Amino acid sequence: MTTDASYLDGNAAAGALSEVFAMDVTAAITQCNGCGQTAVFAESHVYVNAPGLVARCSGCDGVLLRVVTTPSDVYVDLRGLTYLRLPNP
Repeated sequence: MTTDASYLDGNAAAGALSEVFAMDVTAAITQCNGCGQTAVFAESHVYVNAPGLVARCSGCDGVLLRVVTTPSDVYVDLRGLTYLRLPNP
């Protein structure tokens, strides 16, 4: 577990994720692939002081999502999520 309290909540990822998803991902329901916790993405712990953005599970501190933006591409790694459930408009 990370004891560093320098994280933000999942809402801090809204800008970076809006470049990839047409919907507001902060309101999405997620399930952690590590511990199975189901929660609103906005409850995740987001770290922005890295090359990119890292979202961690608020339950087990496992990595849920990574987003890295380069001048030519956006890399999104969702392997820490069992699913990301978005409402059907």
